[in-house]
Amino acid sequence: MESVILGIYFLSLFILCLFGLHGLVMIFYYHRTAGAEKPRPELPEDLPNVTVQLPIFNEMYVVERLVKAVCELDYPRDLLEIQLLDDSTDETYDISAKVAAKFRECGFDIKHIHRADRTGFKAGALRAGLDSASGEFVAIFDADFVPRPEFLKSTLPHFLADEKVGMVQTRWEHLNEDYSFLTRAQAMALDGHFVIEQQVRNRAGFFINFNGTAGIWRKSCIVDAGNWQSDTLTEDLDLSYRAQLRGWRFVFLNDVTSPAELPAEINALKSQQFRWTKGAIETAKKMLPQVWKSPDLSLEVKLQSTVHLANNIVFPFILLVAILNVPIVIIKNSFAGYDEFYTLMSVFVLASISTFMFYMYAQRAIHFDWRRRILLFPIFMAGSMGLAVNNSRAVIEALMNKKSEFVRTPKYSVKDIGDTWQDKKYVRKKLDKTVFVEIGLAVYYLFGIAASLFYLEIAAIPFQLMFFAGFGFVGFLSLRHSLGSKQG
Repeated sequence: MESVILGIYFLSLFILCLFGLHGLVMIFYYHRTAGAEKPRPELPEDLPNVTVQLPIFNEMYVVERLVKAVCELDYPRDLLEIQLLDDSTDETYDISAKVAAKFRECGFDIKHIHRADRTGFKAGALRAGLDSASGEFVAIFDADFVPRPEFLKSTLPHFLADEKVGMVQTRWEHLNEDYSFLTRAQAMALDGHFVIEQQVRNRAGFFINFNGTAGIWRKSCIVDAGNWQSDTLTEDLDLSYRAQLRGWRFVFLNDVTSPAELPAEINALKSQQFRWTKGAIETAKKMLPQVWKSPDLSLEVKLQSTVHLANNIVFPFILLVAILNVPIVIIKNSFAGYDEFYTLMSVFVLASISTFMFYMYAQRAIHFDWRRRILLFPIFMAGSMGLAVNNSRAVIEALMNKKSEFVRTPKYSVKDIGDTWQDKKYVRKKLDKTVFVEIGLAVYYLFGIAASLFYLEIAAIPFQLMFFAGFGFVGFLSLRHSLGSKQG
């Protein structure tokens, strides 16, 4: 039995190490492609028609903020169409209708498009709006975004300079990053994705993805790639790969930012993470066979696409390592003959160093106070470990072809520390069963830490403390937020 446990543990660590060390690969390309950005093209005088799509579902607290920001875009009104794609089933519908009417009276071409059902969820709403969109280019913003006035004039030149550019994505910024430890950790994760992953992949000629919002498409690209499809929970990632396989080029702009509100409540974050994780695995199953069959892609692009689409597969292995770590400590001190095995396992600490460097580079690239910010890294890592139960369920459901509806992430217009969300309508009060697993694992790790102290396995304690902190933080914060407390 001990050999089986050691074998599973080693395999799990090996897979985590492979994906973890990819951070060093990204840093290598970060340096290799430094200075590869092309100068921003000039915006011609003859501007094109643009449609801005705003897909919303029950967003009563932020819809007016969103529409107001879009109407402040620095662009001629006669060339701008705004589609408020409203699938709402609550008072958001009335708020949206009034907001649309208000700005229509001010001379904006804004249409309030309401569907009687949510067929296809967000993908269905975007597709329905595209059928009547008048713009040659289509910008998309989710309800939690507040686009800057210069957005269109910063992105459109890239299309007009190259007819094969199908999509331009901007970097997300964070309206409420300093609201709590929870929002700071999310900001660090997203900065790593955009500043390193998106930027480096784009510079190196690898596939990148539209992030579902804060980007703009050439309408003909969407249509040519097969339009929006709802057979995965990440319609943005799916369409991105279909478009790039058709030969369309994407552009990521690290220096053009779009502010957005981060989830301040952990159960909202968990539903968002579940959707992103499950959708990515669904897209990997759908698109990776096409990627590998493509005769036009290099082996390097195919390998990078595989890592890009399949990286969420790590979560079940994080969970396995978490569960087996305590038995490993006991086996090491109860059975002889495995010394070489334990020495080999120490190499896997390199993956942790790689991950740290990945996020350090991202913070250093965009923040003057990056040294202070990177001190949050242990908390960020613990939180990522704590989400393993939630995200492992998402991976398993995707692998088993279990379908689920598109659960949107509620927004509460929370920006400053004094803002509250506890009394807002969309706060989830029902506890998910994963909360009890998370709390149980936190208690389990108290036993693990005690066992390590008993056997004097001091090297194991830092990782066990992170697992304890991660599962405890996510589990107890989920419980606390379900009961309406603001802490965290």
